[in-house]
Amino acid sequence: MKAKEIREMGADEIRRKIDDSTQEMFNLRFQHATGQLENTARLNKTKKEVARLKTILKEVEQ
Repeated sequence: MKAKEIREMGADEIRRKIDDSTQEMFNLRFQHATGQLENTARLNKTKKEVARLKTILKEVEQ
């Protein structure tokens, strides 16, 4: 998800997306630990997406 798309969302929607992405990251880490995750790059992409969402949420709240 691009930063421009995130900025068009409302603060509540961004928070919901953060929760969803955090849950997905937890599941991906669990799959990675058990050896079931084939695409490990997805874990890093999700981590960066959460960071991007949190950064833009702080910008919106100011």
